[in-house]
Amino acid sequence: MRSSMNSAFAGLPGVSISNSPVLFGIIGLQTQGVSNPLITLNGTIGVIGEPGDSFVVEIVRGSVYAPANVIYRAEGTVDESGEVGFHSFAATDLTAPPALESVYSSFISGVSTATRTGPEVFYGIASTN
Repeated sequence: MRSSMNSAFAGLPGVSISNSPVLFGIIGLQTQGVSNPLITLNGTIGVIGEPGDSFVVEIVRGSVYAPANVIYRAEGTVDESGEVGFHSFAATDLTAPPALESVYSSFISGVSTATRTGPEVFYGIASTN
């Protein structure tokens, strides 16, 4: 099990969400010698903006964003209150290869006035299925 905490508090990092995917978490899981590893990934990100602003959270296998390596994609919107919303996600990688270390990264993007407010956490666990 590994975790990545980009921000432990609401209010940070306080950066706008951009059109291009921006990394907010990265972990490495050891799966060497495990046949049919099962990867479970979870996280939470805080977002604030105008009601209806949209954003996308994507998880990729690897350390660099590449559309071909996306294993999870979820679209979210800022709720009607316009206050900080904590958006949690859960994903699995059922086709993970056995490897000395499998790297997983979480990215956020969007076309909106939304801001990443934290907290931002990404974690995962490798097991056998």
